[in-house]
Amino acid sequence: MLSSLPGLPDHLIEPLQDGLLLRRGGYRGRFAPSPTGELHLGNLSTALASWLEARCRDGLWLLRIDDLDTPRNRSGAVDSIQHDLHWLGLHWDGPVILQSQRKGIYHSWLSWLRRTNALFACRCSRRMLAGSSRYPGTCRDRQLSWGWSDGRLPSWRLRVAADDPHQSGDVVLRRADGFVAYQLATVIDELQLGISDVVRGDDLREALPAQLSVFDALGSPPPRFRHVPLIRDLAGRKLSKREASAGLAPLRQAGSDAAAVIGRLAAGLNLVERETRISANELRQHLTQKGLCAFDS
Repeated sequence: MLSSLPGLPDHLIEPLQDGLLLRRGGYRGRFAPSPTGELHLGNLSTALASWLEARCRDGLWLLRIDDLDTPRNRSGAVDSIQHDLHWLGLHWDGPVILQSQRKGIYHSWLSWLRRTNALFACRCSRRMLAGSSRYPGTCRDRQLSWGWSDGRLPSWRLRVAADDPHQSGDVVLRRADGFVAYQLATVIDELQLGISDVVRGDDLREALPAQLSVFDALGSPPPRFRHVPLIRDLAGRKLSKREASAGLAPLRQAGSDAAAVIGRLAAGLNLVERETRISANELRQHLTQKGLCAFDS
């Protein structure tokens, strides 16, 4: 727990304590898309499941934009995400949270972890690690430079406990291109924002061991995690934001309204029959009357 982090400065420990108090106050969920393009139906299915779970449990639902990976961000995507959610009736609580405005928080944690020898510099390339299911510890005990060498920066990895209870290997917390890694930023956000429950796509299940190791390193319990099955195309491939045809725009152009789209998404989650027309709020009421939430049906 937090008491296991000796020497943690007040400006880091107080937001964690505040977040734990928020979590104890009731259900707090979130939707956290990256602004790399328009939301596709898989993203929206996850958003609907997450929103329903929060609303059926009389909780809060936050919108966080994971925009740290700036080379992948697309202009206008943040506005597009908000517009699509509003159009579907998936309204969030409080202001939109941008990870890009929280960089100082993440870097403060990186600095503290490095000072406490919880991190080590790693100069392994992806090619060197190809075929390894988890990091083999190549650089863990080497005294490597933290700065530029041969035109490259190292990544910064977390020293995971020797027994590695989550089977994550040593987790990258700062990438070799200098960007804060998703695994660190999302764990800090879940804690500081008091997130009690995370509903996300099944493709992120593989990220769970690494995140659990980071939660352990920060001396804090994780939220509850649930993973929504992915929507796939006719070839069995998961949808991506590169496929514009998978988003809302072509459905709206073909005459679909929000009730038709919500019905389609809800049917994919096995919450209603196919061809059902229903608004998000009507779907919430329907489940509540049956004493169900999105993961109870």
